Amino acid sequence: MNAAAASNFFPDGDDLIPRFREAGEVTLDLFHRDGRVDDRWLGFHPREFELLWRLAEQPGQRVSKRQLLAEVWRINFEPETNSVAVHVARVRSKLEPFGLSPILATHPEGGYYLDAPPPSLAFRLESDG
Repeated sequence: MNAAAASNFFPDGDDLIPRFREAGEVTLDLFHRDGRVDDRWLGFHPREFELLWRLAEQPGQRVSKRQLLAEVWRINFEPETNSVAVHVARVRSKLEPFGLSPILATHPEGGYYLDAPPPSLAFRLESDG
């Protein structure tokens, strides 16, 4: 399918979804719905992947528990469980062997954020002058 054909299916969508997103040293792969560090896959479960994918969308910006429930869990109420905290702990435990668990940070005002530098542009051209 080419871009013109795709625009017929998604007429209001001018934005393309990237296949990869960087979360510090973790490369998130939307096709595989998993993350990897160098050549090692992390084995994320779907919500673990979606949680980190969402936080990597805006590194450094706080995302509240309510936002995560709406955007990752697709629910508009706060359940009486600690589901978000449990998934955060699971992601951190998968990042720990690489020393990367601190990139998934708890915000002092509640919620979470990706504490990693924005991704660098690997092929950015720099001028000499």
